[in-house]
Amino acid sequence: MKLLAIALLGLSASLSAFSQTSDAPQLDLPRIKLAAGMYLIDTQVAHTNEQRQIGLMHRPTMPQTEGMLFVFDEPATQCFWMKNTLLPLTAAFVADDGRIVNLADMKPRTTDSHCSTQPVRFVLEMNQGWFAKKGLKAGSKLGGTPFSAK
Repeated sequence: MKLLAIALLGLSASLSAFSQTSDAPQLDLPRIKLAAGMYLIDTQVAHTNEQRQIGLMHRPTMPQTEGMLFVFDEPATQCFWMKNTLLPLTAAFVADDGRIVNLADMKPRTTDSHCSTQPVRFVLEMNQGWFAKKGLKAGSKLGGTPFSAK
């Protein structure tokens, strides 16, 4: 009986740890620096399907100089929603050369779809209002290793 209780306690601890990590924000993504004019962005890169699906979900805060770059294999119409995201964000849909195609302000905890107006491989999410405060809009260019003239 004592052995069964120990086994159940261990299983309970394992399930508890699993449920905590499945709802925990991903913090160990690779980072790169991007440039937006004179501004530098400390950017986490989500390049696998799992990383892109989790994105910035469950994070209560994000520093103003940080963002997340979603990288896709092929240019396509990219659409994002905010069901489990706690922060108001702006998504910049970015062409291969770093040009911002369009911006979309997104409300937390909604399933509204926000899509690129052209096929893109990159989406940069920042705290809502960051692009506007820096004077960046559609047509502005971002710099960094992911962006190249093809």
